[in-house]
Amino acid sequence: MSKRIELLRLDYTFSVIIPILIAIYLNNLNPFEHFDIIVGFIFLAITGNTWNDVVDMKDPNEKETLERVEGYHPREIFTIGLASFIFGFSLLLRTCFTYPINGLFLGIIIVMVLLYVKWLKPIPILNHILLGASHVIFPYFMIKIDAELSLMSTSEWILMFTILGFAVTGQFVHEVIDSDALTRFFSLRQCQIIIWTSAIFTLILALWAFVILEQYYFFPFIFMPIGTMFTFRRPTKSSKGVKDVGILIGNFLMLYFICLITIQMAGVI
Repeated sequence: MSKRIELLRLDYTFSVIIPILIAIYLNNLNPFEHFDIIVGFIFLAITGNTWNDVVDMKDPNEKETLERVEGYHPREIFTIGLASFIFGFSLLLRTCFTYPINGLFLGIIIVMVLLYVKWLKPIPILNHILLGASHVIFPYFMIKIDAELSLMSTSEWILMFTILGFAVTGQFVHEVIDSDALTRFFSLRQCQIIIWTSAIFTLILALWAFVILEQYYFFPFIFMPIGTMFTFRRPTKSSKGVKDVGILIGNFLMLYFICLITIQMAGVI
């Protein structure tokens, strides 16, 4: 049972769900009115994860992936992703039919993820900026449009790019630990500089968003880039435990915003 669940890599779905939850929280929306979009993106996240594994199964250097899919044929993993895609796409049809621009955004997301999985994953920096945009910016837009709130406030733009900064920085860390694209083009010292630059930029945005939003609930955002800088205070690969810590914190953050939305609906905040 645990082996089958592990194939889905559900612990990574927070990366696309958190921006949606933030859009719902900031705009004081009812999450149940957009529940099909939330679950739809969970399905699409599973598709991206499984199809990424299909590509990685051809690479003998992807030991973690090979261990996870041991005993499975690529077509079987692909089928899981295809079924998940059909379910997710179907759930998102309602908002796409009602608001055609969301259909355009969904198409852009799908193209971006496919480009990443099939061709752009080996290209450092660009790969995760593209992946981050597909996971952060366009899902946020889709929730805003589905709620008929097309205008973005200055604070929302800053917060969105803060979240994008978190996502990109986290992926840089992921690549260094797994010896992926970033380490194939840059030395560990250069990787450290890239990670620190991204983390500092994210920290500045997080502080700015915290001041503008005037919500102490966003206070935890300030500490995450600081933690990244501390972890990479030396030009080392670090341990795989650091990646697990990052994934757990991401899931904690998702639970955090579910809690905020719940008490917001109850009229507590």
